[in-house]
Amino acid sequence: MTLRLHSLRFYLRLSCYLMPLVAFAAAAYIRFVPLRSVLTQTEYEPRFYFGVLLVTTLVWAIAAENYGLCDIEELFQEYTGLKKSVSACVTTYVVLSCILFFYRQQNFSRVFFAVSAIILLVCTILSRSLFRWALRGWRQQRRPLRILVVGADIYARRVAARLVRIPFAASKVVAHIRVPEDEEVAVVDVPVFELSDVRRGIGIPFDDVVIALPAHRLSSLSELFRILQPLCTPVRAIMDIGDIPVLRERLFQFGDLQMLDLANSPAESPMYFVLKRVFDAVFSLLVVVLGGPLMLVIAAIIKITSKGPVLFCQERVGLNGQHFKMYKFRTMKTDASAESSTRWTTANDPRRTPVGRFLRKTSLDELPQFFNVLKGEMSVVGPRPERPHFVKKFLEEISHYDTRHRLKVGITGWAQVNGWRGDTSIAKRFEYDLYYLQNWSFWFDLRIVCRTASSLFHKNAY
Repeated sequence: MTLRLHSLRFYLRLSCYLMPLVAFAAAAYIRFVPLRSVLTQTEYEPRFYFGVLLVTTLVWAIAAENYGLCDIEELFQEYTGLKKSVSACVTTYVVLSCILFFYRQQNFSRVFFAVSAIILLVCTILSRSLFRWALRGWRQQRRPLRILVVGADIYARRVAARLVRIPFAASKVVAHIRVPEDEEVAVVDVPVFELSDVRRGIGIPFDDVVIALPAHRLSSLSELFRILQPLCTPVRAIMDIGDIPVLRERLFQFGDLQMLDLANSPAESPMYFVLKRVFDAVFSLLVVVLGGPLMLVIAAIIKITSKGPVLFCQERVGLNGQHFKMYKFRTMKTDASAESSTRWTTANDPRRTPVGRFLRKTSLDELPQFFNVLKGEMSVVGPRPERPHFVKKFLEEISHYDTRHRLKVGITGWAQVNGWRGDTSIAKRFEYDLYYLQNWSFWFDLRIVCRTASSLFHKNAY
């Protein structure tokens, strides 16, 4: 939910910030290209205009933020956006006029000044109209955001109806969960589950969980959040608090609804979404291309030395609790696969093949996981993907264990490079995963990748 919201805000803000560049480029073409021969005899300095462009962009960015031109919610509450666009343009060019008035070392074309102001205003209005039109078309083509609403009374039904009407994000309420204090109100066309069904599994795919409780029942929010943790899915809460001030970094606007983000994650930031995906794709592609011959040799040796398939596919839990098939080179005998989902690998494990012992010790058995990364199921860096059996077990033993699933699972990670891999303390491993989640940055990922080489031959790699 917040990933879509942040992405739309990012693109709207980016297009808004680029408007001065478009206006200056068009004004330069209109003003100077027809007079190219005259320019050689004038004192107009191109580098000075680039300096003015930088100043204009800075002033424009401040004005655009102040008048709400970068707010995605405001975009659908206006008809043309003329008032806000005019206010931002006037503010920008008044400030620019004051700066140029006190800077008289260079000539600045008055025609260029007027033309760029008109173009900036026109482009801003047109871009906002185009953005609205494109979002409406995008909303109809994208798969709706599947939402599980916690609450089944009249208030929850009203929230569900408003979620479906969000103009810039197609949403679909797939089910309700009845809270014990709810009134017995039937919900039309969608299933209604009980809170006790959460631990057994809902059985319906969904993307987000939205807690819809009226203000007088928000005291039960903490207990509800604890019960919903096994879902391993982002949890939001409708904050019907009127004008009471709340920290804005955790409170966000989704259409005309205020929501408090109870499970904030870097995975829903455009920086994580764009930078991490680009790095994962490029790095994994390089590994697959350069390491292709080595992987073919390993595959041939496995096939020759033991019976069974070359690859071992095992179900793991990834981002937002989604299950996927993780690939590894097979390192165990084929008759050991039945118990591999519920049993740890130990030192001198008799289930391993002779080649498997070497592959595990050198971590070469994990090379096929780069195909999982290319498919988008994993990342190069992140918490290690765990088996569903152990995830269910750890959710009961370790408080807030579900938080590690708010990031993409990885081939390597902060816990692994610090020695917490194999048969080691799960609580300590989770502590390092939590630190990674709270301190993620692109440079942190690069640091972990650089440290991974020194941790390949680890005593717990068996």
